[in-house]
Amino acid sequence: MKNALNWFEIPVTNMERAVSFYTEILGVTLDAGPGMGDAEMAIFPVEGGVGGALLKAEGWTPGAAGVVVYLNCGDDLDGVLSRVGAAGGKIVWPKTDIGENGYFAFIMDTEGNRVGLHMNS
Repeated sequence: MKNALNWFEIPVTNMERAVSFYTEILGVTLDAGPGMGDAEMAIFPVEGGVGGALLKAEGWTPGAAGVVVYLNCGDDLDGVLSRVGAAGGKIVWPKTDIGENGYFAFIMDTEGNRVGLHMNS
């Protein structure tokens, strides 16, 4: 096993709102389209690393108490955090120094998910 994580899915109830939120805060374009069956997906850009998507499907419920995914903010965690409120989210844990491992923060997205943001030192 090269990596403990190889894919993630963030549950959403409103795909258009969720895509708009992540596009606005991260400055990326998600590739939206159908998933398996009746599911809808919007895939985060990835270049040879771990990938993931927003997923709207029966049985997938957003929540603040589930698994936490940490999104890579490159070297601009402050910039990403500055866009969260205007995009409809909320900062629930401010930028925090974790020494040689960089910085992290938690946000609540527009769907009610707690999401981690990470920046290397």
